Amino acid sequence: MGISLAQYACTVAAPVLLLVNPSAGGGKAGRSLPAVRATLEGHGLEVRSEQTRDLAHARELAHAAAAAGDTVVCLSGDGMIGAVADRLRELPDALLGVLPGGRGNDLARVLGIGADPVRACATIAGGRSHKLDLGEVAGTAFVGIASAGFDSDANRIANEAPSRLGNLVYAYGALRALIGWRPARFAVTLEPDGEAPGAQTHSFTGYSVAAANSRAYGGGMLLAPSARLDDGLLDVVAIERVSKLRFLANLPKVFKGTHTRLPSVHVWRAREVEISADRPFALYADGDPFASVRCLAP
Repeated sequence: MGISLAQYACTVAAPVLLLVNPSAGGGKAGRSLPAVRATLEGHGLEVRSEQTRDLAHARELAHAAAAAGDTVVCLSGDGMIGAVADRLRELPDALLGVLPGGRGNDLARVLGIGADPVRACATIAGGRSHKLDLGEVAGTAFVGIASAGFDSDANRIANEAPSRLGNLVYAYGALRALIGWRPARFAVTLEPDGEAPGAQTHSFTGYSVAAANSRAYGGGMLLAPSARLDDGLLDVVAIERVSKLRFLANLPKVFKGTHTRLPSVHVWRAREVEISADRPFALYADGDPFASVRCLAP
């Protein structure tokens, strides 16, 4: 599966279409809508709101609003933000604002927006324009991190978990996935960043491969602590095989980003990456399944 980079501008301005995924964050986004809208209006913004039915609905609402000159603001998780950004990159003058409404809110965290959607409304009223990279898989964009392998199992379990777990759902997914995990064989081909002489392929047996446009995923896990949203490159993180007990002992390090110092963890930088594995995996990005990883030849 190939992953590459595009660009999109993230900023805020009035008038505003406030797009809300009412089920995001276990219903948190929907419950906070009245207070968020009132706060935005209190900042002097002209606001209308729409509750989305699904990602396709969010894409179409966002495109229509941006084409009419409105700023689109997402009160949702990263999955909807990525879907909207993907659609809006067709419009060079489109503007996108971000309010934390999901369980993880990793893009908002990396952007320094904060976890309280009402307080974050100040960034909509006083934000500034800044171009951000988007990752791209088979023509569809994502904002954060695309990963496969162990992460595929952990994401699937987290998405099926009860909403009452809140942000703990990601740790729950990882622990449940670890129980049945067996190592996979991966091949990762990197297209260089302009300094390397040509494509490089790395093969290893282990847990996962991730292509990181942003630093964080899973509700604050700093998988790629050196990744930047505006450098035109992906940080590619590969986790080699260690015992399950060692993997579990190392897991807390990812919340500080110190796991990258471990000999079992490798980080490369590239503009494009192709990932293959010895068995089928769903590639997840921004918490949602995006594509299937190509299988290695036997």
